[in-house]
Amino acid sequence: MTSRIPSGVIFKTRIRDDSIPGDNPFRWQDLSNDDIFIGKKVVLFALPGAFTPTCSISHLPRYEELHGEFTAVGVDQIICLSVNDAFVMYQWGKQQGAKKVLLLPDGSGEFTRKMGMLVNKDNLGFGYRSWRYSMLVDDGEIIKIFSEPGFADNCPDDPFEISDADTMLGYLKDQVMKAA
Repeated sequence: MTSRIPSGVIFKTRIRDDSIPGDNPFRWQDLSNDDIFIGKKVVLFALPGAFTPTCSISHLPRYEELHGEFTAVGVDQIICLSVNDAFVMYQWGKQQGAKKVLLLPDGSGEFTRKMGMLVNKDNLGFGYRSWRYSMLVDDGEIIKIFSEPGFADNCPDDPFEISDADTMLGYLKDQVMKAA
């Protein structure tokens, strides 16, 4: 595990551009690690896949719901990362009604691999995906990471115990109280 965000990763994203006429007002935008993390306090949570049950029912919705509480304790941005392409992440965000959490596609799994969090989920029919975790990143420095149990064994299940929004928010509120 690293104490800094891995360098040299470019995320291939699609963003809405209303200046583009027609039914597909989107354009490609490459975002670097620096664009996303430098000069910001970011909570990133990673999950195995868009449209999967735990991710869709619990993980993303709760971060979306608590967005205001995260900003109240100094978080600039909440990011949901998955080893899915930009098109899948866009459609999932649309289906979920996600407006506050940035859905970041790690299509090739490069960021996830460099984080040491790439796992083989062939037993679930997924192939290589991200392990489920959340982390607090301040100006590119990883301050805290909550990695679900079972990573070392490539647990065949999909545990969801500590990477949730409430655990991260509790940690952040404790840090604010300690600083006061």
